[in-house]
Amino acid sequence: MRAHKITFAALVVAAGLSLTACQNDDDAAAQTDPSTVATASPSSGGTGSGGSDQASPGASSGGKDTSAGSGSGSDESGKAAKCRTDGLKITAIDNFIDGDPKGTVAVEMKNSSGRDCVIAGFAGVDLKTNEGTLSAERKGAPGEPYVLKNGKSIAFSVTYPLNETGGTGVRITGLVVTPPNETKSVTLAWPGKPSLPVTDGSGEPVTVGPIGSAGQGG
Repeated sequence: MRAHKITFAALVVAAGLSLTACQNDDDAAAQTDPSTVATASPSSGGTGSGGSDQASPGASSGGKDTSAGSGSGSDESGKAAKCRTDGLKITAIDNFIDGDPKGTVAVEMKNSSGRDCVIAGFAGVDLKTNEGTLSAERKGAPGEPYVLKNGKSIAFSVTYPLNETGGTGVRITGLVVTPPNETKSVTLAWPGKPSLPVTDGSGEPVTVGPIGSAGQGG
């Protein structure tokens, strides 16, 4: 079943592209388990992102107890610590289906930290292009904070306009992802269509959905 695609808030690609900061708030996310994809190593830099730092023990997803409990990977109160960039294996795949009006890329975050952690809200997403860096804006309603078990994955979608003008458009050269509540980013190869259309400011946006907005089916 193909990943569920979330539409996002407006960001336009214009001939004179401006740099914007990607922000995230203290909202929350739902669980997912997308397909296996190619990996990239973390690197410092990129835009920061926001979300909740902790979830209460016993917070549930899908009716199951997702309490991390005390011990390794918990803070002094016994709650699971937030997910860190260094403990996440972040990957991306093209999720476009022929006939769709927009392109979609699914970004997966796998907990490889050796402990449970809490993840919530929106990741920061920047597209690197030959015209500069474009920061995707948030779109969608986050869910509750989610305790991501060690070895499990969760994902979100990046939606972008298709270049159907016949021209070369704005060439995409990379995807920069910053997990919620983090300032350390990873840079991935862009797996989607190679370019965005050039517009006068009235074109379709590039947007990012909340954590859990890909891989849910339906």
